[in-house]
Amino acid sequence: MADSRQRPRTFPLSLDKVAPKATPAAAPPRRSDELLRPQRPVEAAARDQRQRSAPVGLGLDSDYVRRRMVDRLRAQGVRDEGVLAAMLQVPRHAFVDTALATQAYEDTSLPIGLQQTISKPSVVARMIELMCAGRGPASMGRVLEIGTGCGYQAAVLSFVARQVVSVERLKPLHDKARELLAPLRRHNLRLVYGDGMLGHAPNAPYDGIIAAAGGQYLPQAWLDQLAPGGRLVAPMVAPGGGQVLVLVENREGRYVRSEHEAVHFVPLKSGTT
Repeated sequence: MADSRQRPRTFPLSLDKVAPKATPAAAPPRRSDELLRPQRPVEAAARDQRQRSAPVGLGLDSDYVRRRMVDRLRAQGVRDEGVLAAMLQVPRHAFVDTALATQAYEDTSLPIGLQQTISKPSVVARMIELMCAGRGPASMGRVLEIGTGCGYQAAVLSFVARQVVSVERLKPLHDKARELLAPLRRHNLRLVYGDGMLGHAPNAPYDGIIAAAGGQYLPQAWLDQLAPGGRLVAPMVAPGGGQVLVLVENREGRYVRSEHEAVHFVPLKSGTT
């Protein structure tokens, strides 16, 4: 006789027999400082926006980039700390075309238009070092620069001399330099549009003269405008070809000349354009 009691079913099992239903995790209690707050005042939002803006001193504007350039100049043999300090002050990238700005602190010359160039940082530093002869910053008195170009070297000179007169024969470059130098507010720097081969007699004599163009000879006007004890630095064509830096010292009317390293500058020309 069959057992009338019903046997438990073993298959199929319902899903609730296989695994218990997952219970959603309870959300953590909200902290008191996370409670919804009303919108903050507009002034606070504006203040936060200013704090989120990019900090000053990054990229090409940073002192770090210029300091690396100065460290390289020191490693290359520039010893005058006053000259190195002046190089540190001037943002070279502000004087070159935007497309070339990333190359501004490399030791290379760069085009500035009208077949002219901005000199290598090492050449700028070396020429000013020769002219200063170890004098401290702003101890040079009055300095004449022949060939303003874009204005970079004039800006550096303004940190080592009490007064700088810079002459440019190309009117578009004279105007460009005036525009680029304006933000620096160097009140001891005067730009002159004129023939650099004539120097600038109204402000003579000069404790230092520095030229950014080279020729076969030094114009007599430059020698006449060099003060006793003054030093003139200019590129000149060497007897064997090429150019070298020439230093001329005015020793009480006796001019003593010495030659230094090889360089390459645009040719010295007369007249204005």
